[in-house]
Amino acid sequence: MTPPQDEAQTFEALLEFLRHSRGFDFTGYKRSSLQRRVTKQMQTRNLDTFGEYLDYLEVHPEEFTALFNTILINVTSFFRDQPAWDYLWHELLPDLLLAKPPDEPIRIWSAGCASGEEAYTVAMVLTEILGPVQFRQRVKIYATDVDDEALAEARHASYPASALEAIPPALRNKYFEPLTEGTYAFRTDLRRSVIFGRHDLVQDAPISRLDLLICRNALMYFNAETQGRILARLHFALNPAGAIFLGKAEMLLTHGNLFTPINLQHRIFKKVSSVSRRDHLLVLSQSGDQEASGRLVEQGQLRDAAFNVGAVAQIVVDRTGNLIIANHLARSTFGINRQDLGRPLQDLEISYRPLELRSLIEQVYAGQQPSLLQDVARTLPDDTIQFLDVQLTPLRENDSELLGVSISFTDVTLYHDLQTEVQRSSQDLETANEELQSSNEELETTNEELQSTNEELETTNEELQSTNEELETMNEELQSTNEELQTINDELRLRTNEANQANAYLNSILASINAGVAVLDRQFNILTWNQQTEDFWGLRTEEVEGQSFWNLDIGLPVDQLREAIRACLNGADRTEVVLETINRRGQAFTCRVTCTPLIGVDNQRQGVILLMERDSPSSEL
Repeated sequence: MTPPQDEAQTFEALLEFLRHSRGFDFTGYKRSSLQRRVTKQMQTRNLDTFGEYLDYLEVHPEEFTALFNTILINVTSFFRDQPAWDYLWHELLPDLLLAKPPDEPIRIWSAGCASGEEAYTVAMVLTEILGPVQFRQRVKIYATDVDDEALAEARHASYPASALEAIPPALRNKYFEPLTEGTYAFRTDLRRSVIFGRHDLVQDAPISRLDLLICRNALMYFNAETQGRILARLHFALNPAGAIFLGKAEMLLTHGNLFTPINLQHRIFKKVSSVSRRDHLLVLSQSGDQEASGRLVEQGQLRDAAFNVGAVAQIVVDRTGNLIIANHLARSTFGINRQDLGRPLQDLEISYRPLELRSLIEQVYAGQQPSLLQDVARTLPDDTIQFLDVQLTPLRENDSELLGVSISFTDVTLYHDLQTEVQRSSQDLETANEELQSSNEELETTNEELQSTNEELETTNEELQSTNEELETMNEELQSTNEELQTINDELRLRTNEANQANAYLNSILASINAGVAVLDRQFNILTWNQQTEDFWGLRTEEVEGQSFWNLDIGLPVDQLREAIRACLNGADRTEVVLETINRRGQAFTCRVTCTPLIGVDNQRQGVILLMERDSPSSEL
């Protein structure tokens, strides 16, 4: 048995394999729920360890689709958590729309939309508030997910009648049109305002300038670190007056610097207008805007705009992405040869180490403003860490068009170390201050007790929050499994009814035949015989089912039928044997036994059918 620690390492290797081979990054997901979903898929392949499943994925690439469908739980519905939607409809959205100019566009993002129910729900609500004409003119609803199959289903906008039960009847009749029996489609004229697309909350840049962002029961699948990164991006995506609508298990207790509650009961929050510089840099560093490259300029103009030497490492890249100049300190620091000058920056190690430069250069071109990244860590050959401030400055010739960008790397390791020392000294000072204040023992004791109680409450609250998210995840998994079992149960019930009907037909046919009928399998065991056969030999069907035909002690000399039965199994279409027999009453009679093959669904001989008829009576005993 593989030790738990080795299994955990193998599971991380499996996640890394998925990221490199298919571009799905699950490393930020909670391990408990993620391992449950992967184990569920492994059980369908009869595999016991993550190592075996990793080998299976490498050999069977078609397995990726089934695995991703299992991991990505698509549990959603129209007007899910009805009281929360009522508050959104009658309280939040009217106030939000009242604050916007009447001709300004309204932008909504439904992140993690699954099969689209929530996107169409907010479309119905906005149409009720604005009216169909204003809705079509002003509203854009962007609905995204990582599951391509779910997005394809959402684009069709067709749902079974059971999925529409949560919609009030008046809205159901107003916004859905019948397609086929039991299937309904969302109105085509309103559907054009709902735009579906694939988007990964972990890796892709957010949709911007949003008035409302709906992201329900998606964050709870990620760990705390990944949740923080995603929330920083969602904060960046909202307008200053924008709101975010989350699931009932998501409370944002530890992200008060980004969002503050509008209605905590319904999990609706508004954007905090001021955030730290670090949060903005986190978003901007991963969402580089692409702009068409400008015209080429001569190298002489570019050299005149940059300094060849300086106290900090500096390089210059022209508008086409080629490395034009690197000063001596830059060449010695980053291992740049003179032969590298004139080469595309993307071909050189400095383009991605110590940080990704190409996307940052595009941001400078787009904004036409300098950009500064502080405390960029760089690992030196001796495993020590160097910290750099990276400054990107657009270069111009007499305020004309952009010629390129200058990139400088300032070594701030000493400053960083001094800052660490200052922090350590500050901590020592705080400790000394606490010792000086220890004279007031009663007040200090009371303060520590209150602080301890507060920390215990915070810990308990976080544990309850984690447990609540875990239970919500398991609930959705159980709901998904229950729907699968219900479908299997319906299909099994249908097959059982068909089999019972077929058995009833077969029993009626056997009972109507005025001759003895016995059915044997290829091992000569009795599968069934009819009432006439019971009358001949005195044994009921229940007594002989599963018994070897050769072991029967009846008035029929079964040994004389061996050759005929085997011939029928080996290819003969029909064989007959006339035997002298004795029935259950002790009466002798001549019995004609006809053997015909029992043909299965695969057109193979599964056994024989024996037809036993009274030919002519013999002398009575």
